[in-house]
Amino acid sequence: MKTFMLGWEFPPFISGGLGTACYGLTKAMDKLGVNIVFVLPETCVGQQIGGIKIRGGRESQESGFPDVFKNVRFRAISSLLKPYIGSGTHQSGVSKSRQMKANNIRLTQISDADNYNVDMYSEVYRYAEKAAKIAATEEFDIVHAHDWMTFPAGVNISQASGRPLIVHVHSTEFDRSGENINKMIYDIERQGMHAAAKIIAVSNFTKNLIVRHYGVPSEKVEVVYNAVECNNDGTSQSLTDRPDKIVLFLGRITMQKGPEYFLYAAKKVLEVINNVKFVMAGSGDMMHRMVELAAQLGIGNKVLFTGFLRGYDVDRAYQMADLYVMPSVSEPFGIASLEAMRRNVPILVSKQSGIAEVIRHALKVDFWDINEMANKIIGVLTRPQLQATLRKNGFSESCRFRWEDSALKVKKVYEEALALACIN
Repeated sequence: MKTFMLGWEFPPFISGGLGTACYGLTKAMDKLGVNIVFVLPETCVGQQIGGIKIRGGRESQESGFPDVFKNVRFRAISSLLKPYIGSGTHQSGVSKSRQMKANNIRLTQISDADNYNVDMYSEVYRYAEKAAKIAATEEFDIVHAHDWMTFPAGVNISQASGRPLIVHVHSTEFDRSGENINKMIYDIERQGMHAAAKIIAVSNFTKNLIVRHYGVPSEKVEVVYNAVECNNDGTSQSLTDRPDKIVLFLGRITMQKGPEYFLYAAKKVLEVINNVKFVMAGSGDMMHRMVELAAQLGIGNKVLFTGFLRGYDVDRAYQMADLYVMPSVSEPFGIASLEAMRRNVPILVSKQSGIAEVIRHALKVDFWDINEMANKIIGVLTRPQLQATLRKNGFSESCRFRWEDSALKVKKVYEEALALACIN
């Protein structure tokens, strides 16, 4: 089976969980013997990915590097697809905001749509045009497009080749922007979903949103959960033997991820116990506002903003953490929380997340309930036995989420799409 895959990020070029998911899934499908041509933006040209150096539309195996991929070839095209243009900048016109209330706190939130560059739409369609030219030189059975920026390319290539289209929804415009959606992005998403033979959603949470907001029949959407790389045995070194406890937020500092709820809960925690530091690791359009909010709440000396972390620094952040908190307003899955569990870190996640539907050994709370969030943070920090239990059971549970299993399910979706194409 041969797949023409479209994506806009892949390690080491990542801005969020999609790149991590693409790597894990592609690596597992490679082991299944699925032949994949993975189309990446030009920003990857000249860089090393899994032993393959990307060079202007062609791939070449480099000696001296691990041979990670056997059946995957990477093609780079002249496109600057990049979803987020930097924290604190809003270049897409008039910013959208929405008012939310949480325990009588009035919050104004800027939608993630404001992070898209004014030229992003032309880049999306330029990427589609150039991807179609590459597709004309390749043989494949399936077109697989990851998230909205690659959907136009997927639709064009599917129509031109007659091959079935699979769209993989890692996030929707409703996750990123609430009800104040960017209509153009929504239309692109909807067109891609309706043109697809099958849709892969990363959770039932996302599947239900797709069915409800995009008018897609439920039977067309298959749920394939994300997974985690099994890179430790549950005995990784902990760096938690220190005077201050560490509570970690790791993710984009944007409306979708609920960073303000993290800080309001932090304020309440510090009213009860003082020896706690709150670490916000990540970048995004709300970062400067969160620095200001921490100062306004009088907890600026208790909150550390690290900026975007990679590689070793991510591992060290998890090692330091006594608790990982994901207070997302709308989270299709939440791969970072699964990674935390894999690194023996207890997790507290919002009920408005995909991972909350499949994980038992985690604390869960409504994103807006900062009182309950604070209570559960305090519970973990002051009850060593609870923390130890969450660590042990969370690690064991995380081992159930393997990319090999996800890859098998994706392969089955491919087979179903091909069977439908034969019938039609």
